[in-house]
Amino acid sequence: MSDDLLLRVKVQDTWDEVRLEAPSSTDVADVKRRALRASRIAADPEGYVLKFRGMELSDDSSLADAGIVPNAGLIVLPRRRIPVR
Repeated sequence: MSDDLLLRVKVQDTWDEVRLEAPSSTDVADVKRRALRASRIAADPEGYVLKFRGMELSDDSSLADAGIVPNAGLIVLPRRRIPVR
């Protein structure tokens, strides 16, 4: 039996929902990088955060360490807030 998790990752810059499959041992930084690439965003992944249930996830933790469950809804947001004009 595989320990792969199906994930739904929303990328704020495009509002695209990316569906990814990754083992629970995958680093959070890798999920963020893959979601940005799938949304065709060429910016540096360090400028973004990945959140689950409103909480920012540490890039060096694994999906299992972060408590990510199958079919989890994650969001990739810019690290700095964008001013509204």
